[in-house]
Amino acid sequence: MIEIKVPTVGESINEVSLAKWVKKDGQWVERDEVLAEIESEKATFEINAEQAGILKIIVQEGETLAIGDLVCTIDDKAERPASAVEVKPVVATKTESAPAHKTDVKASPVAAAIIADKKVDAKSISASGSGGKILKQDVIEALAQPGRKTGTVLFSREERNEKMSPLRKTISRRLVEAKNTTAMLTTFNEVDMGKIMEIRTQYKDKFKEAHSVNLGFMSFFTKACAFALQEWPAVNAYLNNDELIYHNYCDISIAVSAPKGLVVPVIRNSESLSMAEIEKKVVELATKARDNKLSLEEMQGGTFTITNGGVFGSLMSTPIINIPQSAILGMHKIEERAMVIKGQIVARPMMYLALSYDHRVIDGRESVGFLVRVKELLENPALLLFGKDPVKSLLEL
Repeated sequence: MIEIKVPTVGESINEVSLAKWVKKDGQWVERDEVLAEIESEKATFEINAEQAGILKIIVQEGETLAIGDLVCTIDDKAERPASAVEVKPVVATKTESAPAHKTDVKASPVAAAIIADKKVDAKSISASGSGGKILKQDVIEALAQPGRKTGTVLFSREERNEKMSPLRKTISRRLVEAKNTTAMLTTFNEVDMGKIMEIRTQYKDKFKEAHSVNLGFMSFFTKACAFALQEWPAVNAYLNNDELIYHNYCDISIAVSAPKGLVVPVIRNSESLSMAEIEKKVVELATKARDNKLSLEEMQGGTFTITNGGVFGSLMSTPIINIPQSAILGMHKIEERAMVIKGQIVARPMMYLALSYDHRVIDGRESVGFLVRVKELLENPALLLFGKDPVKSLLEL
């Protein structure tokens, strides 16, 4: 009999919560298969089968466990059921067949035809079929009740209680701590995104071909912040008791929405990375966050944070500092607005920027100067090459 216990997941973590069982009690499991997900105050981890056998679940979902507690057992002496097919490694062979068409919507043929014909938003349809499949009747109900998600009960007064997860508790505690222990202030500016959008349009295909990654906005913002942080070191500093800790490197945290809540993985030494390296790191960290695969090391540290509320449609917000950092930059939705340029009113793609900062560490001159510098770098992307105007550098001005 193999005993599976809660593993050590971090030096400062003493307890975890069993978030979800992936396998069922009494089910045959193969060696190294994922059995369950456990959630700490900082991240989600997987528990794997140490040997093949019959699973016996000891604790239930939602229970709080200490490090070393017994989670389940595996009867490795049990006979493999006839229905359990042994997993063997598959040798990949090269074929010339066309790639299969991928779709996120599971629907019966008739339902799919109606969805396409009537242009119904499949996300608004409650699926009643097995495995989350949308059936014909589901689509008919959605068409009969436009503007209301199918399956909802009219005038419902139901409520439900749900225990906060350890990660959600930690997020809550840190947000309140940031509000209560810092002298937080927010300064705003706006940036014309026209030139960056032109660069993306002109070079996105070549960039993708050369680097196998898309050219997004995050690399421009990360690069601009890295330059500005080096010019305004207080924005990149920590306050530790009565000491200010300055950093000669830029470990920039990026806020990512994950299934369990907001996480902030770190792009180490952003000041030393190229645009392509930043984009690859952003994709890597965002993918890990969505799959709950981020390690504690990837989320710890960070000297400054960038958060993009614009992906959700936010026009303006005041982001909360990611303590112990002293500042956070909020990106927002790009929206065409009437701007006066050389006496003429023109429509320009504008984005509001918000810099929340700890006034104990950063003075108004430094916060405004930092944000103005970020704006300048974004509106003149050529400066991102080495931080200066090429002509001024040539003339040594």
